[in-house]
Parts: sequence; C-alpha cells; structure tokens
Amino acid sequence: MAESETNSKDRSIAAFFTIEMHGAAQGVFKSLENIGSESELTEFKAMGNKGQQVIKHEPGTLKWNAVTLKREMTQDPYFWNWRAMVEEGDMESARKACSILMHNTKGEVVAQWDFTNAWPRSIKGPTANAMTSDVAIEELEIVCESYKRVK
Repeated sequence: MAESETNSKDRSIAAFFTIEMHGAAQGVFKSLENIGSESELTEFKAMGNKGQQVIKHEPGTLKWNAVTLKREMTQDPYFWNWRAMVEEGDMESARKACSILMHNTKGEVVAQWDFTNAWPRSIKGPTANAMTSDVAIEELEIVCESYKRVK
C-alpha cells in the first residue's frame, strides 16, 4: 500500500459530534475541546546508584478533563433542562451514562468516547452579536467520573 493511501485512511476528519444518551442522539455539536485525562505529578526523594539524592516522579491522582462542546443555538432545551437538574440539586438524576461520537463528512462514526456519571458543569449561551450575521453559539461543559475511547 502506498504511503499516501495509508495516511488518508488513518486520518479522521471531524465534521460534527453527537451526544448519545438512552440510546438516542440528544444533540449535534460542531466543536469538541479538551477531551483527555491527566495524572497529578507526585515527587519523592530517593537515593541514586552512587548515594546521591534524586527526585523521582510517580503518577498521582487521575483526573478526567472537563469536556467543552459548542454548537449553533437550537430551540431544543434538552441540555438546559439537564443543567437545571444540577442547579436544583438533583445530582442523582443529573448523572448520566453518555457517549460522544465524532462523525466524518459522510456522517460515519470515526471515534467514540463512553462517559460514566457525566453531568453538565456549565451551560452558556447564546454568544451572538446582533450587529453581525453571526450564528448564535451555545456552549456545554461536561464533567464525569471517567471516560474511555471505545472506537
């Protein structure tokens, strides 16, 4: 296989993202930011081979990044209602299993992340300027206990 064929097959062009809950798409987004995880860095002193002090590093607490999604504002209040559960203190109902799917320009799913106990940390919108013809944008930030890339 030629190098150009391999590169084009391995590339994933993100055209849009969907959030699935309860087996159905609940929203379509144009932007996904900050998906990933990190470990806090733990340092400790140790002795090297020749008796010198050295600093060693170990992974500390695992942290899942808050994920930000942006989309054109719609008339559907689904995510505003989800955020209202948090605002009202109903965290039992607000925590949900969900998936974020990345679609290519053909609409095919090219990547998927499954979330455990996700809830909306914030919702903002619309960002718009009536002096221009820009589309109104809303922003959803989701936090969770964990997520895993499954595709």
